[in-house]
Amino acid sequence: MDAREAEMEDDDASHYLLYRVLGVQTEEGKKIDLYQNKGRFLYKYAGAFLEDATKICFKHKFPNSGPKSIDNTISTKPKKFGIDCLVGNDAIEIKWRDATTDGDHINKERARIQCITKAGYTPIRIMFFYPNRSAAIEIQKKLEKFYLEMNGQYYHSDNAWAYVKAQTGVDLLSVLQELSDEL
Repeated sequence: MDAREAEMEDDDASHYLLYRVLGVQTEEGKKIDLYQNKGRFLYKYAGAFLEDATKICFKHKFPNSGPKSIDNTISTKPKKFGIDCLVGNDAIEIKWRDATTDGDHINKERARIQCITKAGYTPIRIMFFYPNRSAAIEIQKKLEKFYLEMNGQYYHSDNAWAYVKAQTGVDLLSVLQELSDEL
């Protein structure tokens, strides 16, 4: 992030004109751009960190578990769907959070779940942090309903942490809380 911040010093700042027109002064615009960059970085790596940590928990308990690709038999895009962690017949989708409100997102997810089911796997979604905004919550409710309709499972928030602990024996939430307390 330090490298990106230094790089931003040389960025073209002509777009600050529009910020100023909207009542945002240049210094505040610089801070907004900086934190927007930090936010993208943090979201990317926080999510990847938690998803990888979860996969490690499953790999520890189930050495033959891991990612898998399956063909998209519903449409042409994408050609394949990824399963984050296949444990036996359980196709586990791991999300740290999902705040999307995009209609295409739900259509793609529905196709992915259908393809997983058609391939003989049980679709399972674990999402550790539930969204806050009503539109994103509505999408999650629709996804949860569809998982259940497809004989899958959907866990979020406390239930996601409990699912990982029950399946792997690792209290991942406690591990992360201990790590954060040490810093």
